[in-house]
Amino acid sequence: MTKETIKLFSEMHAEPSWLAELRQKAFDKIESLELPVIERVKFHRWNLGDGTITESEPSANVPDFTALDNHLKLVQVGTQTVFEQIPVELAEQGVVFTDFHSALEEIPELVEEFFMSSVKYDDDKLAAYHTAYFNSGAVLYIPDNVEITEPIEGIFYQDSDVPFNKHILIIAGKNSKISYLERLESRGGASAKATANITVEVIARSGAQVKFAAIDRLGENVTAYISRRGKLGNDASIDWAIGVMNEGNVVADFDSDLLGNGSHADLKVVALSSGRQVQGIDTRVTNYGCNSIGNILQHGVILEKATLTFNGIGHIIKGAKGADAQQESRVLMLSDQARSDANPILLIDENDVTAGHAASIGQVDPEDMYYLMSRGLDKATAERLVVRGFLGSVIVEIPVKEVRDEMIATIEEKLSKR
Repeated sequence: MTKETIKLFSEMHAEPSWLAELRQKAFDKIESLELPVIERVKFHRWNLGDGTITESEPSANVPDFTALDNHLKLVQVGTQTVFEQIPVELAEQGVVFTDFHSALEEIPELVEEFFMSSVKYDDDKLAAYHTAYFNSGAVLYIPDNVEITEPIEGIFYQDSDVPFNKHILIIAGKNSKISYLERLESRGGASAKATANITVEVIARSGAQVKFAAIDRLGENVTAYISRRGKLGNDASIDWAIGVMNEGNVVADFDSDLLGNGSHADLKVVALSSGRQVQGIDTRVTNYGCNSIGNILQHGVILEKATLTFNGIGHIIKGAKGADAQQESRVLMLSDQARSDANPILLIDENDVTAGHAASIGQVDPEDMYYLMSRGLDKATAERLVVRGFLGSVIVEIPVKEVRDEMIATIEEKLSKR
């Protein structure tokens, strides 16, 4: 019955045969595949999908768009697109930013070429589940040599118990340049339990420069798997800045494949865990290309009885001469009941390379607190300042001031509940 439901969903959306067939192949693989490996995170009993593919009803929780800037933007509530804005000059240059099924009509060859190209449908159980059951998404296409100076925004709201299964595909053409901001957020009527399976693919073709910032704020009733994958050509770069600020249980894969010579990926991740939630974050850079550079910087703060795990994985493939893989994972614990792991992993298959790692878990430095309190600050205020400074290396990379302010406000809100 479920397989037939997936087929009917494909027919209702007039999906091309290659996609309909891929969904069916993925469905057939789900039971035989293992879950992805997230070291030291016990998520095997989590409900990460109930085997349904449905769409949400039009929502009453539609944001007010009257004060928005005139830059490239797409907003979805559940599976419904409620706002789509593209300046005329960008449309004339061939830029596309639209929902997934509209993109299948506008740029069908590109979607077919790059969909599930940075992660394969049969890599693991959750990848297969995503391919079979994703019910909405978006595609951003930037043609060769196009530079966009204003930030591009993709905003995706979860507001019901309908599975939040999205596929977001970003294709940055050769020598293009963009700054993209993504927000995953629960709002309005999102009080019922829900699952999320989200895959984001960023294809940076030769010479492309992509700045990718994200804020994840899914609610406490959402159990989520979030996968963000980068695929880089020669001399391409992706600067990731990701704020993991969810309230519920989350496992995340943030991976960059440096396929091209001279490619470069910087991954900056900031995470805040509170209550009893569990967040496990796997951040990986794989160097395939010669002289490719991968840097991982992860900073996390844990409150109350929460659990946060950082796995940093740098892998230099045989033949990637001159490659560089560096990583740093640091966790600040504000409770003696919290749990954390920071696991640095280096896999080196080539000799002519450089690599390094650092990891630490600790509490607020008493000397920092003493210095701030000696200047007249109370303990709570001093602690908040230390936390903001600790997480600031990622926050400053967010390209939109209002969103930076929102992230700081989220941190302040969580700290004030202690």
